[in-house]
Amino acid sequence: MYIKFKMWDPRLDMHTILRYLHIISIVYICSRRGLPIDRARHKEKGQPLCMEQYYKLFTSYRIPGVKKDSLISNHTNLMPEPEHIIVICKNQFFVLDVINNFTRLSEGDLYTQLGRIYKMAEENAAKAEPIGILTAAYRDQWSIARAKLMEDSTNRDSLDAIERCIFVLCLDKGIPLLFNHQNSIDETNKNIRDDVSLAFQMLHGMGTNLNGANRWYDKTMQFVISEDGACGLNYEHSPSEGIAVVQLIEHLLRYMEEVRAKRLVRMNSVCELASPRKLQWKVFPEIVDSFNVASKRLDCKIEDLDLYILRFVEFGKEFPKSMSMSPDSFIQLSLQLTFYKIHRKLVSTYESASTRRFRLGRVDNIRANSPAALEWVKAMIGEVLVSDMEKMVLLRKAMQKQTEIMTENILGQGTDCHLLGLREMAVELGRPVPDLFLDDGFRIANHFSLSTSQVPTTMDAFMCYGPVVPDGYGVCYNPHPHNILVCITSFKSHSETRSDYFAYTLESSFLQMQELCLKTSEAARPLKTVQEIQNSTDNRNGSVSRLHNGDCHGSPSRSPRHLARSKRVGSSSNEVKTQN
Repeated sequence: MYIKFKMWDPRLDMHTILRYLHIISIVYICSRRGLPIDRARHKEKGQPLCMEQYYKLFTSYRIPGVKKDSLISNHTNLMPEPEHIIVICKNQFFVLDVINNFTRLSEGDLYTQLGRIYKMAEENAAKAEPIGILTAAYRDQWSIARAKLMEDSTNRDSLDAIERCIFVLCLDKGIPLLFNHQNSIDETNKNIRDDVSLAFQMLHGMGTNLNGANRWYDKTMQFVISEDGACGLNYEHSPSEGIAVVQLIEHLLRYMEEVRAKRLVRMNSVCELASPRKLQWKVFPEIVDSFNVASKRLDCKIEDLDLYILRFVEFGKEFPKSMSMSPDSFIQLSLQLTFYKIHRKLVSTYESASTRRFRLGRVDNIRANSPAALEWVKAMIGEVLVSDMEKMVLLRKAMQKQTEIMTENILGQGTDCHLLGLREMAVELGRPVPDLFLDDGFRIANHFSLSTSQVPTTMDAFMCYGPVVPDGYGVCYNPHPHNILVCITSFKSHSETRSDYFAYTLESSFLQMQELCLKTSEAARPLKTVQEIQNSTDNRNGSVSRLHNGDCHGSPSRSPRHLARSKRVGSSSNEVKTQN
């Protein structure tokens, strides 16, 4: 998963960017469990929300296993809290101690140490083994390779340093413009990297020839800074949800602005700092073979991933609000309409619903593909002939059902997590799995061809992820007041999915829904009397007009005939956009 945040001018050199790396301060607050408690803002407002997801971001690590992986946490009273981060530069790993003599390093000290790391990495770049690529291998293969590495004490020490670190910082090579999306003509002509190129870099490093091995995908938080100024992060999903990550990053960015405005500076260390330590590896022949296998797999997966980022600017979340509609329900139903337009069916849809009202709560599933949604989309595409007013009634009915399912989920009354718990209880107790979980209907219900999530941000940032099934889409959307940003992924290897086509169809669905809302709201207004029309016209013109024998006097541009003609032209324009 990836978040891009535009905070620095990309023309700045990398070392200048590193001066503003204040992540350590946020980690310090998290380690002291000092974050203010979040509160529910919808449905039984004010309820406290569990904060564990925030605190796990910098203390968790995913260990590969042959049958299943394990999630471990460094938060224990038996071991001292980690005081170092891992910096990866040119496929080499360095230990950077961020606390010296019980004191956090200053910005100047961090800048000095990162400069030393960059210089050391440049000197040994040609000899570096792509050890990080192993974390991109199939999990069972990586587990076997890790066990082989652990046979040597030097490797054990290096792995231990990585697994216990606070987070990973990846210093990447710059990315050429040739990786821009083929439709990003304007950005390419202006010598600017587009959203797709930036997202791909954070998601997978753009392949083994660039930054694919400059990662350690098992670590929860990997901050990425590129030589060309691109900044973001890659995070491992097991410990926390995307909302927690985004809110933490936005808190970080606001803190950075505050520090910069107040010019708060921590004093540099009085004594000379020891140089960062480079991690050493003993690479066996079997590990070299694993490098090759993992590299081919990563490059193949990268080639197969189809990403398109839609910046819809005709309206944002304020429009559905003006129609007394939930923006999230509006977007979810637009996704149902889009999928039906392309595939002529609805499918199991996953939308995450936070259950943080409960201790250690994560998410349950809002299933937007309801019978009410199906009835509405059939009316929208003309399979069922109904009037616009009837379409609006069906839309509000589908939205009401969507809201009911959402409310049940966030209050702990959803079905998916309960069923999952029952199935896992049977497995853990050694009992036969109930027939329900072996039924084709249950399998189909959990084949999420449409995996969606709303991850809102207040800044120019977005998150994206891949589909969860071979024939599916991953859709992460971010509604702003006056625009909507949607990241859409699919796999090129499946002949019936294409991300850009889904995006274009989604855009037409947005416009079609807007047109329906405007038409029905206009039709629902009571008819004005002649006197009301006259008064309205007078107020707009700032003059007194008379209505005599049915003729309008005053400004001809405000005549009812002209207003009607303007309205028809506007409607025609919307219809053209909808067809496109």
